[in-house]
Amino acid sequence: MKKMLLGIALACVASFAWGQVSQQTTREVTQQPTTTTTTTTTEANGTITDYTPGSAIVLRESAGPVRYRFGKTVTYVTRSGRVLDEDTVRTRIKVGVPVRVHYTGTAPDMTVDRVILDED
Repeated sequence: MKKMLLGIALACVASFAWGQVSQQTTREVTQQPTTTTTTTTTEANGTITDYTPGSAIVLRESAGPVRYRFGKTVTYVTRSGRVLDEDTVRTRIKVGVPVRVHYTGTAPDMTVDRVILDED
């Protein structure tokens, strides 16, 4: 009789202990944090008033002049999407030319990654 009572008691204690370990494991898994990063890209239109290749471009926009700095890589394209080579960029990107810039960030840290000529 003692052996049977001892076996039942051990079975109850073991199932209770096993349940506690399972609950702790579940809590650890559900409490891991998640992080979401959002990057917003924007476009702006204007006429070039100052241009320093590889550094910055200033556009005259409806609200006044706005300075954009260039990112590590900048792609120059026409309105139809044709990518311009370096020689063409040197001759066509200059003060007085209307362009659209594609940039990330907010003032004063707006970084351009694409310059789009308004002409083909």
